[in-house]
Amino acid sequence: MGRDADRPDAERPGDDEVDDRGIGSRELVVAAALALAVVAATAAFPAAVDARAAYEIPVEGQSSAGDLAEPTGDAWESVETVTVPLSSTGAAVPGGADTTVEFVRVGAARTDERLYLRLSWSDPTANESTGSLRAFADAAAVQLPVSSESRPPIAMGSTDERVNVWYWNAADGTESLLAGGAGSTTQMSESAVETTATHTGDRWAVVFTRPLSADRANVTDVDPDQDVNAAFAVWEGSNDERSGQKAASEWYYLSLGPAEGGPPYETVLWALAGIAVVFTTLVTVEGIRRTRGE
Repeated sequence: MGRDADRPDAERPGDDEVDDRGIGSRELVVAAALALAVVAATAAFPAAVDARAAYEIPVEGQSSAGDLAEPTGDAWESVETVTVPLSSTGAAVPGGADTTVEFVRVGAARTDERLYLRLSWSDPTANESTGSLRAFADAAAVQLPVSSESRPPIAMGSTDERVNVWYWNAADGTESLLAGGAGSTTQMSESAVETTATHTGDRWAVVFTRPLSADRANVTDVDPDQDVNAAFAVWEGSNDERSGQKAASEWYYLSLGPAEGGPPYETVLWALAGIAVVFTTLVTVEGIRRTRGE
């Protein structure tokens, strides 16, 4: 026999070694797994983006305020409205889980100086008086993080992540509140928030407006080029709703950032898709070659 026939089996090329036919089986498995991971990431990425888009409230830029401050103003006709689901906050007060308003429609617009938010919801009765012991007025609120880059706990923020609350009450008007967790609400003096409300037919419509720039500490500074989180709440006076008994939303976000050129994730998505296709093709070809013994 020749010298090669006398070599021990351990010295012969095995499945885990690279020979002149291509990559070994172990490398093939690793490559296939990596290709599948890339494909999975490519599929999952747009799903995550779509989930974020479901919470977007577009903010329309307008050259002038016009009649944006009026809930029935013509300027609102071109503004996209988002239907935001509401649910009971489950507050630990009598009847805390009993709320009646299920949705609020939110529209948002801005000029170079001011932000405008229009809230509209179904309410057959306009409760505008608190003159008797068991009378409660209809109300609505917008919650923003003090730091526009943060997303505080939804229930009135926390000590480290405080929130501003723009509160409108049909009987008492408008307040600006600061909170750092449940039970910590403090009224802020000389509020820059203005509201106008109308009740027509069976609906309330309320416009909240405030300058984009903060006028003091602990007030949200709204950057016209940066998205900011926002949440919403409604109280139905005829259902004795007040304080923690309210219908509230999850965090949404006001889409203020520039949108030219399409979402940046599209470039990443197509790059991942290209890598996945090329890599999967190479692995498949190599597998066929090894199967044929080429």
